[in-house]
Amino acid sequence: MALSYKARRRWALVILLIGLPVYIVAAISILNWLDRPSMVVELVVYVGLGLLWALPFRAVFRGIGQADPGAATGGNPEADLAATQSDDSGADQDRPGRT
Repeated sequence: MALSYKARRRWALVILLIGLPVYIVAAISILNWLDRPSMVVELVVYVGLGLLWALPFRAVFRGIGQADPGAATGGNPEADLAATQSDDSGADQDRPGRT
């Protein structure tokens, strides 16, 4: 089941404000438990964990920074399609070199 735009925005906010700090504390705690490995190992682990946390949430964060796609016509995709088709019907006829 796909999440709506509003639901994805809310989940993204929850993940960033609650989940990410918990993940950071857990990563630091695990590395401290390992008795401070060498600087190179520690850097590799932090970079790896920094990239790894976002992979499961790609679908939630995709398109969040853009405008709500359903806001133009109140969430009616058929009306969006009809508006797009009517705008393009004869707009290029007066331009030379276009067919």
